[in-house]
Amino acid sequence: MTTIRQDDFIQSIADAFQYISYYHPLDYIRALGEAYEREENPAAKDAIAQILTNSRMSAEGHRPICQDTGIATVFLKIGMNVRWEATMSVADMVNEGVRRAYTHPDNPLRASVLADPAGKRMNTKDNTPAVIHYELVPGDHIEVICAAKGGGSEAKAKMAMLNPSDSIVDWVLKTVPTMGAGWCPPGILGIGIGGTPEKAMLLAKEALMAPVDIHALKARGPRNRAEELRLELYEKVNRLGIGAQGLGGLTTVVDVKVLDYPTHAANLPVAMIPNCAATRHVHFELDGSGPVVLPTPRLEDWPKVTWQADTKVATRVNLDSLTRDEVARWKPGQILLLNGKMLTGRDAAHKRIQDMLSRGEKLPVDFRNRVIYYVGPVDPVRNEVVGPAGPTTATRMDKFTEMMLAQTGLLAMVGKAERGPAAIEAIKKHKSAYLMAVGGAAYLVAKAIKAARVVAFEDLGMEAIYEFEVQDMPVTVAVDAQGTSVHETGPKQWQARIAGRIGDIPVALA
Repeated sequence: MTTIRQDDFIQSIADAFQYISYYHPLDYIRALGEAYEREENPAAKDAIAQILTNSRMSAEGHRPICQDTGIATVFLKIGMNVRWEATMSVADMVNEGVRRAYTHPDNPLRASVLADPAGKRMNTKDNTPAVIHYELVPGDHIEVICAAKGGGSEAKAKMAMLNPSDSIVDWVLKTVPTMGAGWCPPGILGIGIGGTPEKAMLLAKEALMAPVDIHALKARGPRNRAEELRLELYEKVNRLGIGAQGLGGLTTVVDVKVLDYPTHAANLPVAMIPNCAATRHVHFELDGSGPVVLPTPRLEDWPKVTWQADTKVATRVNLDSLTRDEVARWKPGQILLLNGKMLTGRDAAHKRIQDMLSRGEKLPVDFRNRVIYYVGPVDPVRNEVVGPAGPTTATRMDKFTEMMLAQTGLLAMVGKAERGPAAIEAIKKHKSAYLMAVGGAAYLVAKAIKAARVVAFEDLGMEAIYEFEVQDMPVTVAVDAQGTSVHETGPKQWQARIAGRIGDIPVALA
C-alpha cells in the first residue's frame, strides 16, 4: 500500500503551479510555431511572433507567461489503495499548495480569486480556493493535473442543450464567432458532449488537458465519432478566418479536443470551453517516493522566432506630445510603437471614476490628452519596475467608454480583443482610437515598461491606476477614429480568402 505524505503532496501542488506559470506545454508551442510558419496575414504573424517570444522569455526568466495567472484547477485521480499520512483534508492540502505557489517570493503570481462573488467580491489574496475535481480509481498512486485558467478565456465558455437531431458542428461554427477575441486565439477548443449540463462542462474542461496531437490524428485517421468531430471542427473553425488575436488569418485553433459521455434520450448537452494563448497545465503522478520532480524543458526546443521592434513596419508614437489630429491619422491595422507616459485602469478603477463624476468630485488623475492601458500587472520582483503586464479584455470597459471620452479628455485606449458597438460609436463620435496589445505577451510587454508608479486608487491593488513610462511598446490600431474595426474587417477578409481557395487551407497535417 502506497503512503502519500502531506508535505510531499502540498509541495508537489505548489511546484506545479509555479512551473506552469512560466513553462508552456511544448506540444502547444510547437503547434504555434507551425502556425507562425504558415501564417500569411502580417498582423496575425506579428501577434504569434510576440506570443512565441514572450513564451521563451518567460521560460528563461521564470516569470509568468500572462499577467492573469488564472484560477487554480486541479484534477485528481486517487488510487483506492493509497494511504494518506496527513492531518489535513485533500482540499486543504491542495489549497495550501496553491497558496505557496501564488505567494512565492521569487515569482509571486497575481491573486485574482474573489470571495463573495455576487456581493463584496473581496480578493482572497492568495488565489485560493482552487477548483478541485476528484475521482477514485483502482491502483496505488495519484494522478494529478494542475491547470491555471485565465478569466478571459473562461468568460467565453458556452453551453447549450441541443435537440438530439441538431448538428453539433453547426452549433460550434455559429457560436465561435460570437466569442470574439477575448479568449486570445490561437488556442484550443475543448468540447464536451453528453451526460447532463454540468457533466458536459466538466468534459469540455477536462478535454483541454490532453496534448496537442491533431497532426497525429490526421495521419492515422479517426477511430470514432469524437475523433471525426475533432478533425471536422479543426478544419471548419480555422476556415472562419478569425485568426490570431481575432485579426484575421489562417490559424484560429491549433487543436480541437472532444470528450463524450452517455446522455438521456431526449437530450444532447454540448459545452465548449476555449484555452487561450497562455495554455497552462501539467500532469504528474505521486507514488509515495517523495514530491514530484518536474522536467526542465530545453530552450532549444522553442521555435526560432524572435519578435523585435521594427521601424520599417511600425510607427513610433510619442505619447507625451500626442494630439487628437495625430490620432485621427492612424489607420486600421497600423502597427505602432508607443513611447512616453501612459495611464492604466480597468474595471474597478473605471467604476470608481464613474461614481466620482456622478457626485461632481474632482478626479485624482488628469486624463486630458492621455492614453489609458487596460491592465492589472503582476507585482515586480528584484530589479523589475513592474511584473508581467499584458492587456485585459477591453470589452468589459465598453460601458465606460462614452463617459471617459466625453468627460475626461481621454485620447485613446489600449487593451485586447474587440470593442462592441457602443464603444465603437463613442470612439467614432469623439475621434478617438482603440489600440490592441497582444494577449499572451505579458512578459514581453513588461520589458517595454521602463518606469511605473501608482498615481490613484492604491487600495485597489493590481486594479489601481498606474502611470507607466514605456519604450517601443507594440500595439495595433484596432479601431480608428472613423470607427473601422479590424476585428470586424479582418476575419471577414480572411474567411473570404480561405473560401476562395481550392482544397484545404494550408495546414501542415500531412
